[in-house]
Order: sequence, then C-alpha cells, then structure tokens
Amino acid sequence: MMRASAIARRARRLTTRLIKRYLPGSLFGRALLIIVTPVVALQLIATLVFYERHWDTVTRRLALGLAGDTALVVEMTHDATTPEELEPVFESAAHHLSLRLTYLPGEILLNRPPRISVANRIVDRMLHKAFTAYLPRPFRIDTTGFGDDIEIRVQLSDGVLRVLTTRKRVTSSTTYIFVMWMVGTSLILLAVAILFLHNQIRPVRRLAKAAEEFGKGRDVRDFHPSGATEVRQAAAAFINMRDRIRRHIAQRTEMLAAVSHDLRTPLTRMKLQLAMLNESDGVEHLKADVSEMERMVEGYLAFMRGQDAEAVVDTDIADLLRTVAADAGRQGVEVAVSMPEEALRGGDGGRPADGRIVPLRPNAIRRCMTNLVDNAARHGRHVEISMDAREGRVEISVDDDGPGIPEDRREEVFRPFHRLRDSRDPKTDGMGLGLAIARDVAHNHGGDIELSTSPMGGLRASVQLPV
Repeated sequence: MMRASAIARRARRLTTRLIKRYLPGSLFGRALLIIVTPVVALQLIATLVFYERHWDTVTRRLALGLAGDTALVVEMTHDATTPEELEPVFESAAHHLSLRLTYLPGEILLNRPPRISVANRIVDRMLHKAFTAYLPRPFRIDTTGFGDDIEIRVQLSDGVLRVLTTRKRVTSSTTYIFVMWMVGTSLILLAVAILFLHNQIRPVRRLAKAAEEFGKGRDVRDFHPSGATEVRQAAAAFINMRDRIRRHIAQRTEMLAAVSHDLRTPLTRMKLQLAMLNESDGVEHLKADVSEMERMVEGYLAFMRGQDAEAVVDTDIADLLRTVAADAGRQGVEVAVSMPEEALRGGDGGRPADGRIVPLRPNAIRRCMTNLVDNAARHGRHVEISMDAREGRVEISVDDDGPGIPEDRREEVFRPFHRLRDSRDPKTDGMGLGLAIARDVAHNHGGDIELSTSPMGGLRASVQLPV
C-alpha cells in the first residue's frame, strides 16, 4: 500500500513537472490558452459528432437512393437487347434520374478493385453497402477517376452497363459549410481574444516595467494606474510604496546633514583646543584619537550618503573608467584598462558605441569604482580594469595580484566597518567601508558586486549593471 502511494506521488510530481515545462510562461500565453482551449475542444467535439452522424446519415441515404435508381434501370434494361429498345430507357434515366447510361456489349468487368481515395472512404463505403443490398450483380464503383463524376459499371448477361452521375448525388455541401463556419468562427474568436488579452496585459507590463526601472534607481515618469481593477490596485500600491521610499530617502538625507553638522562642530572645537595645549604624550594620543574619530565620522557619512540626490543620465562607461584610472594614476597607482575594441575606438563617426552608453548616476559609479581600485591597489601591486558588454548588462571587473580573500569569507567584507586583517595586508588603515559603499551603489542601480579569484592571482571584483 505504501509503495503504491509513493508511486502515485511520484507520478503526480512528474505530471506537474511536465505541465509546467510545456505550459506558456507568460500571463498572456496562459490566459489565451485558458480561453481558447475549451472553445477549440468544444468545437472539435461538436464537429466530429456532427461529421460522423450527419455525414454518415446523409451519405447513406443518398447512396441508397442512387443504388435504387441504378437497380431500377438495370431491371428495365434486363429484357432490352437492341439499341432501339435501350434508347427510351436511357433518355428517361437521364431526364428523370440524372443518370448518363452507356451500354458496352460483350465487355466483362475487370477482376481488380477500383482505386479508393482516402478523402472518399466514407462515400465508397456507403456506396458499396447500398449497391450490395440493392443490386445482386457484379459491379465496380470509381469515385476518383472522373473528376466531379462517379462511374458505376454493372455486369449484365451480355455486356456491361456504364452509369455516370454527378458527385452531388451522394455528397452534401452542408458538411463543408458547417466545418468552414466552425473554423471561421474559431479564428474570429481567437483574434478577438488576442486583441482583448493584449489590451488587458499591457497595464501589467507597464507596471512591471515601472517597478524594474524604479529598482534600477531610475525615475519612473508618466506612470499612472490603468487596466482592470486588480491591476489598478497593484499600480496604486506601487505608487504609494515609491512615494514612501522617496520620503524615507529625503528624511535620511536631512538627518545626515544634521548629523554631519552636529558632529563636525564639536570635533573642530576639540582639534582647536588640542592645538593650543602643550605638546606631550597625552596630547598626541588625543590628537590621534580625534583624527581617528573624524575619519570614522566621514566614513560613516560617506556610507550613509549614497547617491540618492543624483540624477540618472546616459553615461559613457568607457570614458568614466578611463577617468577613474587617470585619478588613480595621479595618486601613484598604475591601473591598466582593458576593454573591447568597439569600446576603445567608439562607434561610427567617433560617437560612442551602444554598449558603452548606460543610464546611471555617474558620480556614484565613479565613487564605486574608485573604492574598488583603491582597495585593489592597497593589497596588490598591479591593478587592471576590464569591461564586457553582455546581453542586457555591463560587467566591469577590477583585478589585482594581491593575497586575495578566502572564498568562505568574501561576503563578510561587504559588511560596514568590517576588515579582514588576518587575510589581507595587516598594515592597511582602511575603515572597512569601501566595498560596502561600492555594493550599495551597485544595488541602487539594480546591479550587484561579486568577488572571485582573479586571473592575476589576487581578487576580482565584478560590478554587474543592467543596461
């Protein structure tokens, strides 16, 4: 019993997995499938039922009628032997029964089955049943070799009676009209459903696009609730959330301005008072403590300040990276810059290539890259910046040849004020905020920073930014 239940659970999981694999992933596709599938299934079932019953019934009755008329003609020609005797029968059959008769004296039916078409299988089956029931003579029926006509050959005692009649005698156009109407209405329904669903899905896509842009730190303009009631509720909730986040950012900025003023003023007074005191060991220690406190306050404010007030603009990322390398060079740090050829030479006519232009906050990204370069230069002798424009994102890597960071401790360095003195240079005087600020900038642009082992043997910091 337990084995059977386990097999049933495994089968359900497999079925669910297969359904998820082959179902459309988009809301538009799933909604269209929900609307179209039952309608198409219903129409197919109705068409098949109608086709089987109507087609079989009508064709059987028409075939019986043709078989009865042919049997009547055969009975009338049974005693006729000369063309003069057959002519009145043939004229009456042509006039009243729509049968074109020809008598072939001395011929014998060939002992081979006639050609059967797949499209005429129902007509052939009904005709053979009807003629077998009404005409106890050898006969051959050909529904494919005469275009719109059907040939029937009946073996008589001294020849063959050839009967030609139109296909309309045994088929009805009602079935084809019905099928065409079903297909036509299905196509019209599909077109209406696609148009309707497209209009209903558009507000959802606009909401998703607005949320994505806001998550990347970009301004969402001309967005307002639209669409169905539920979509409007979701859009209104997004707008309220965006406004709350903006208010929170504004309050944090005002608070940081006040903190900056309140903390710097007493620190400045303490430095002035220490400068007027006599030189002694205690005074030197106090000056060092005050300087350390000032650096900590500046580092904390730099971490909390972020880049919220800066506007997003289209920025040439290649020029920005060259500027970062040049600034590092003025500080005595040699930084090599490696970029794709199209980024180095620019686009046609000296204009920047498309992969280089990224909407971002340039000062914030410059601060992020400067922190990464300074961190790499602090722990290595050679630093290299490289850029790779991939589908939908730009990846900037900063490599060094320093000692690196153990893989299990790479996430720790992104915590504010956290330093790995045991894994990096013990003489560093950093505040432990460089990588934290850099990741904060990347997150505010909808990207991230990942640490890995550099091909140069040290640490690689990869900044991934969405385009």
